[in-house]
Amino acid sequence: MKVALAVRRFIATSVSQAKAIGRPSQSPLASHVLRLCKDGRIPEAIEALNAVVDHRRLGVRPVVYASLLQACARTNFPRTAASVHSLCVKSGLDSDRFVGNSLLSLYFKSGDVAEAQCVFDHLRIKDVVSWTSMISSYSKMSRHRDALTLFDSMRQSCIVPNEFTLSIMIKVCAEMNDVRLGRFFHRFVIDRGFDDNCIISSALIDMYGKCGCLDDAQKVFGEMPHRDAVSWTTMIAAFVQKERYKQALEWFLLMQQKDGGDSMCDGFAFGTALSACGNLGLVGPGRQLHSRLVVDGIEVNAVIGSALVDMYGKCGDILIAREVFNRMPQKNMVTWCCMLCAYCENDEGESVLELFREMQRVGMGNDHYSYGTILRACATLQALKQGKEIHGRFLRTGGERGNVVVESALIDMYSECGSVQDARCVFQRCPVRNMIVWNTMIRGLAQNGRGVDALEIYDQMVEEGMLPDYITFVGVLFACSHSGLIEQGRKHFKSMVEIYGISPGIEHHACMVDLLGRAGVLEEAEHLIKNSKFVHDFSLWAALLGSCAAHSNLSLAERVASRMIKLKPANHLSYILLANLYSAVGQWHDAERMRSLMKDRGIRKTPGKSWIEVKKSLTSCPTCDTSSERTIDLEAEAVLKNAAVN
Repeated sequence: MKVALAVRRFIATSVSQAKAIGRPSQSPLASHVLRLCKDGRIPEAIEALNAVVDHRRLGVRPVVYASLLQACARTNFPRTAASVHSLCVKSGLDSDRFVGNSLLSLYFKSGDVAEAQCVFDHLRIKDVVSWTSMISSYSKMSRHRDALTLFDSMRQSCIVPNEFTLSIMIKVCAEMNDVRLGRFFHRFVIDRGFDDNCIISSALIDMYGKCGCLDDAQKVFGEMPHRDAVSWTTMIAAFVQKERYKQALEWFLLMQQKDGGDSMCDGFAFGTALSACGNLGLVGPGRQLHSRLVVDGIEVNAVIGSALVDMYGKCGDILIAREVFNRMPQKNMVTWCCMLCAYCENDEGESVLELFREMQRVGMGNDHYSYGTILRACATLQALKQGKEIHGRFLRTGGERGNVVVESALIDMYSECGSVQDARCVFQRCPVRNMIVWNTMIRGLAQNGRGVDALEIYDQMVEEGMLPDYITFVGVLFACSHSGLIEQGRKHFKSMVEIYGISPGIEHHACMVDLLGRAGVLEEAEHLIKNSKFVHDFSLWAALLGSCAAHSNLSLAERVASRMIKLKPANHLSYILLANLYSAVGQWHDAERMRSLMKDRGIRKTPGKSWIEVKKSLTSCPTCDTSSERTIDLEAEAVLKNAAVN
């Protein structure tokens, strides 16, 4: 009430002052509200407008309401959308084009899509900004079909799309992985004369890159009259996305050699190049890029810092990764997750758990990526107790059902820990099952010897209309192999090619060789390898040689071992397996001949290792090193413990 009286006195004083100097009033309320919006004092601005009795007679311009709406959208006041909307209705400006566009932005920020659509439908004049705002909002919410429908309605309304509309639609095509639709918009861009626009060209490069059409992406890049940092970085990122890391680094170097290239290499370009180094395991070039960042004075923000942590982690330099992490002045959720992944990739499960606890202490770690990573670490360590603790914490902190990242990680964790019933329970409660969830469940059952159950899940997946992919068939064939389901394995191996058009990879062939080898159908396994494109793969022949030894098939074993020795003369495996087989069938002279051949060629068997846990830390003991002091100490400690128990 006091605020309302103060506002009215302020208006009256300002109007009287204006009249005294012979100047017409310029709506002092408007100036007052605009100042409040600029200062971010949203509640006071709303209260000032609420104090006015008759908004229509006051003559407040649309810019005031639009500014208030934009200020609400920028700050943390999206929930005030309804009250500000009512003010717009009182003023009769709710159908104004400028105010309407601002209302759209505010409602989408607050997540009220239905109300935003209602505002859009009631706009008397819908310009290209209105249409583009709606399309952009649907795109950000991954409602790609709605965005396409709206674009079609826009064309039917004779509204000409601008460069921003077209770049959004090209992004929609990229997110849908629909290159056919993307080519349609590419033609549309050319027809409208936007083909020399850097924003649209970068969007096209990104679309073609995500759809796997890198030749088309390079063609668009080559036809650009002017290339900026965004277009270069987008092209490099396209190579990284399709795992062509060497080419990505070559293009990064080419970018620096161009005129003004040094100035174009911003944090995003360096981040993409660091990602390529990490995936290639090139710690040397990665360190050079790190040094270049320091020399050029480029700030190590969250983007670059996360890329550095990721690169060092993938290259196995976990200490430097942690040092970079510790020195970062600001860390976002991506940074923390990169550090978690670095520990996880280097099998430092205990460090993952400790870092997750640290995240919890600083109020972070409640996002699904963090939970997914920590659960993966629990799976690696087979730490069922800790995994259940993380599961409970996820539920207590409001973890929602339908989060496929966390739910697939939970299924994987329970499966790795041998708790198949818990894995199936999580799977059955999943309201949304994408390909990752189905594949994780199939693989989990397969690795726990539940091959029949895994095939039942596969059949259920197909019945529900899901198309199996490359990973699905790895799990299916793995299930057949470990459960001795030879006929089902043959059927599914054949169907992946003839029905689903999936070319079998090395993993599928390995499963089939293992399946046929376990069943004793060794000649068929040999035929399968010989007629595949992986005929020169050492691991497949090694698997077959192991099966030959298990079934005492000496003649085939000699052929396989001979081929393996030609492929990798210095590898001990073929010599050892064949020598053991000779010994098993009583051909001692041949066994000794193979061991002598190893000795003459200087080939030594890689020593095995045993792992023992002492005081909650894992220590490795080479099996051949019985004289080391550490081994003796460990053995003595174990004896003393047993004596104490007894």
